[in-house]
Amino acid sequence: MPDAIERQLGELQRMTTSDLVDRYEELHGHACRTRHRAYLIRKIAWRIQANAEGDLSERAKRRAAELADDAEIRTMAPRSYTSPPQPGEIRTCVRSLDPRDRRDPRLPPPGSAIVRQYKGRTIRVMVLADGEGFEFDGERYGTLSVIAKKVTGQHINGYRFFGLRGGR
Repeated sequence: MPDAIERQLGELQRMTTSDLVDRYEELHGHACRTRHRAYLIRKIAWRIQANAEGDLSERAKRRAAELADDAEIRTMAPRSYTSPPQPGEIRTCVRSLDPRDRRDPRLPPPGSAIVRQYKGRTIRVMVLADGEGFEFDGERYGTLSVIAKKVTGQHINGYRFFGLRGGR
């Protein structure tokens, strides 16, 4: 690869996201819809290399267009799709639907414990009084998502992680 191209690719790592967006628009001729840094770097680097060394052959472009025309593209999941059953015990919580009740209807009442098995470990979270959050491992947390992240090491919706579904 020529030194000029390598130098341009190296400069991409030092550019700000705004600079990358501007460079993307300059090279591609249209505005980008994202500010995802890694994506922008990949797309810009590809375009720099394609401009310098040549793009896809016409034959490859025609074949790609044929494949795209033949593919069935589904923009939405079918209406009949239902999520697979989740493992574990099913629990039902019955409560009145008082319009003055501002609590999230998915949460059990204060003082209740939310228990879940995760990778052989029992996760037990206590629901504190309104507005006080949750207690896990002797510490207080504002949301179930923070607890789920602490347990799994990755971001996950707390209600989904603990199997709390339903609504008003």
